[in-house]
Amino acid sequence: MAHTEAGVSLPVPNVQALAETYNRSDEQIPGRYIRDEEGAEEVIIDHDISSAIPIIDVNKLLDPQSSKEECAKLGSACKHWGFFQVINHGVPNEVICNFRNDMTEFFKQPLEAKKAYSMIPGNLRGYGQHFVVSENQKLDWADLLGLVLRPIDSRDMRFWPSHPPSFRNSVDRYSSEAAKLVSCLLKFLAMDMGVEPQSFLEIFRGQPQSMRMTYYPPCKQASKVVGLSPHTDRMGLTLLLQANDVQGLQIRKDGKWVAINAIDGAFIVNVGDTLEILSNGRYKSIEHRAMVHPTRERMSVALFHAVCPDATVGPLPELVKNDSEARYSSISFVDFRKRFFASKLDGRSNLESLKS
Repeated sequence: MAHTEAGVSLPVPNVQALAETYNRSDEQIPGRYIRDEEGAEEVIIDHDISSAIPIIDVNKLLDPQSSKEECAKLGSACKHWGFFQVINHGVPNEVICNFRNDMTEFFKQPLEAKKAYSMIPGNLRGYGQHFVVSENQKLDWADLLGLVLRPIDSRDMRFWPSHPPSFRNSVDRYSSEAAKLVSCLLKFLAMDMGVEPQSFLEIFRGQPQSMRMTYYPPCKQASKVVGLSPHTDRMGLTLLLQANDVQGLQIRKDGKWVAINAIDGAFIVNVGDTLEILSNGRYKSIEHRAMVHPTRERMSVALFHAVCPDATVGPLPELVKNDSEARYSSISFVDFRKRFFASKLDGRSNLESLKS
């Protein structure tokens, strides 16, 4: 099945190259990257609060003796946080390590080698930056490589790096293992919502999956820039893997930014807009952003899991019946995707526009 990604992003300078220039000089970084309004907001970095994000143990989900309690904990995490960390997830450590190593090697390459995989007009796959829709909007301090992974026949290998030589195999194995984990989580979320698991999984038929690997260069004026603008994810579930030990993820909780401490070996999972709508607002797609470090690079990879292309994005009928009303309008996923990519990252604005 052919897969055409909606949206176009305007070409912008390579941030890794910019960082190498400006971090060696006393010059002010270009004005399009200065985000004083973001740096001025309060950030909670208290370890007790930032470590309070729920931790879900897949072993407990699968154990009949603890499954019910852990499933309720999973549902509560989606309702009250929109984010959780997953341990004992079953993705082999070897698969994660190989993938991390190959991603690191890709971003270490000279700029000209990476440009061979640059995004082309009308396509958001490849190397560059997404969500640049005007010549004067503020820009993020990051470069990324975006790929469509599943269904397998939707892959466009023009954008899949051939160096390091093991890159494509590492991504393929990582994709497959992550898809198994997401299917498991979706099944238990269906149970928490009280809907039939198989019919819920059918909405995600084919397990559409895309990836965004992001490189955040250091910036000596880190308080003035943002690695990734505040936004929500459009998909069902996102799996985030931090590729090194530099923290940077912040989520908006009760009106304030909370810095998240990623557990080594765990995945950070968050609810996307699609799942909030399907759940009729039970689960929350939470605004989040990425900040950068003044002296150290940061790398992360997000795996986005979507509904199938012919699906309707709207509240599940069983939940509407229970709630007596649909809290969101229904829209085809194709149109939903077009709306998302037609605008720059802007908090929850796209999601809020669909409320009934």
